[in-house]
Amino acid sequence: MKKVSLKDIAQKAGVSTALVSYVLNGKEKETRVGETIARKIREIARELNYQPNHLAKSLRSGRTHTIGLIIADISNPFFANIARVVEDEAKQNGYTVIIGSCDENADKSWDLLNVLINRQVDGFIIVSCEGSENQVHYLKERSLPFVLLDRHFPDIQTDFVATNNFKASYDAGIHLIRGGYERVGLIAYKSEMYHMVERIRGYRHALADHRIDFNPSWLKEVKFETMEQEVKVAIDEVLALDHRVEALIFATYGLAINGLKYINELRLKVPSDLAIVSFGQAEVFDLYYCPITYLRQPLEMLGKTSVEYLLKKLKNPEEGMKQILMEAKLIARDSSMTKSMWSS
Repeated sequence: MKKVSLKDIAQKAGVSTALVSYVLNGKEKETRVGETIARKIREIARELNYQPNHLAKSLRSGRTHTIGLIIADISNPFFANIARVVEDEAKQNGYTVIIGSCDENADKSWDLLNVLINRQVDGFIIVSCEGSENQVHYLKERSLPFVLLDRHFPDIQTDFVATNNFKASYDAGIHLIRGGYERVGLIAYKSEMYHMVERIRGYRHALADHRIDFNPSWLKEVKFETMEQEVKVAIDEVLALDHRVEALIFATYGLAINGLKYINELRLKVPSDLAIVSFGQAEVFDLYYCPITYLRQPLEMLGKTSVEYLLKKLKNPEEGMKQILMEAKLIARDSSMTKSMWSS
């Protein structure tokens, strides 16, 4: 079947090929093409099922109209949903997104980055993983446009869109303390990544601001690769303390899911045996017998803003650096019910 060309449309419309090209590339206003003839050209293009040659177009413009999105862990609903938002927003602006998940592994992230560079994507949106600073420096040195999403490196000047993790974790701690829980534990990842460091700092500040002496045994840091086993050990340890914790904050959705599974195995009741607050939103938190209190990160705004910032950089490479922290909202549910409500 013969591929429809601009010439075919021009002949049917009785106009020049150049005029068809201007209209289909959205330049009719610049060339003062009348609305009637522009509409006619577009209708004929639809009738003939005209498919533009993106390869030829990208060779002429030096643009592929693709964005490379590297996320940390596709199995986490937060990242899966944010990928969808980025894809939808990019599509509305005429861009296609190529998505890769690095599974919190810097080597895999490096491989994905190289594949995307070879695919000649116009720019990148990246959820960084531990040990990937050199990749950020690499992109900067080569002046390749990128925006860091959800996680950033405070020592490297880059465009980023992230959640205010200190404030979110602080709010979780304050919420539990005001609900009558004084011995509050935190299970986090063992990581130097700034977002995790900030979540630990926020939790500790909440205790300090209420004159609660921090007990190092309340804070457990587990490795991502061996999370399932280490979460069980962490919960066993905080429950074995002389003054065991009354409440737990999970620093990520993955930690919470593994923790809640084990809490069920131990037949502990939430919140009377252990109150719970978690980062990350997911339908699972509604389905649990005791709906889980969580910190809702503004994933819609995070995704949309990251695309907006990247497209501005693509249009104007001299665009000033943009850095924004967005607020998470604590959604209080039964798992962190005020102590007096279930103990009375």
